[in-house]
Amino acid sequence: MMNDSHPFRLDGRVAWVTGSSRGLGKIIAETLAAAGAKVVVNCYSSREQGEAVVEGIQAAGGEAMLVAGDATDAESIDRMAGEIESTFGPVEILVANATPFQPMKDLEDYTWEEHQSMLDAFVKSPFLLAKRLFPSMKERGYGRFVNITSEVFHAGMPGFSAYVAAKGGQIGWTRSVANEVAPFGITVNTVAPGWIPVERHEDVPAEDKDGYLKTVPVGRWGTPVDIANAVCYFASEASGFVTNQTLLVNGGRIPW
Repeated sequence: MMNDSHPFRLDGRVAWVTGSSRGLGKIIAETLAAAGAKVVVNCYSSREQGEAVVEGIQAAGGEAMLVAGDATDAESIDRMAGEIESTFGPVEILVANATPFQPMKDLEDYTWEEHQSMLDAFVKSPFLLAKRLFPSMKERGYGRFVNITSEVFHAGMPGFSAYVAAKGGQIGWTRSVANEVAPFGITVNTVAPGWIPVERHEDVPAEDKDGYLKTVPVGRWGTPVDIANAVCYFASEASGFVTNQTLLVNGGRIPW
C-alpha cells in the first residue's frame, strides 16, 4: 500500500474519515494511508468491520487507529476527538463521509423523521465535527475539511428529495464555511461522486444499473478509488489555494 511516489503526499498528517468501516469510506481511509497519513477509521454499528480496516492498513505498512461512535452526536464526537488527540495528535484532515439509509420515495410517502436523519448526517455532523476540530486547526494554521456529497443535488433527482435536500444543505454549508475559515489556512471542499456501486447497491436491479451506465461518457463505472484519489488531492498541501469547490467525479456526466 505505501507508495513514496504518490502525487499528493500526506506524510504524518492525521486524517479522520467518518463512516470508514466499509464501502467508499474504507477505500478513502486506505488511500489516505497509502499517501502517508495517520488514518483514523470511524465505525458506528460494526466494530469488527472497523478493526478489519485498521488491521488491513497496518498490514500494508500504514498507520491507523479505530474510533467507535456516532458522528452526529456532539458528546460522541468530543470523546472520539480526544481519543485521536491522545494517540495520534490533533486532527488535520477530516473527511465527512458517514451516511444513513437512503430511501427513495415519492414526496407524499416520506416522513419528517427520514428527512431529519439525512439532515443529521449531512448538515449536523459536519457542523459538529468542524465546531470541535476547527479551533485546533486555526491555532496550527492548517486544516483540510472534505465533505462527500453527490451528483444528485446537481441533478435534482426525483423520488430522492430528502437526500437531495440534505446534500444541498451540506454544499451550502461548505460554501459559507470555506470563506469563513480560509484566512486560517483551512480549506473546505466537497467531492461529489456519481453512482459508485458498493455493498449497499447489491440488490439494485440490473436494468437500473445498465440504464445509468449508458449515461456515463467515459463508458465505465466509477470506482471507490476514483473518489478516494479526489479526496486525497483536497486533503493534501497541493490543494492549499483551492477551497469552496465541488468536484464532480462521475465520468463526465452532466447531471443538470
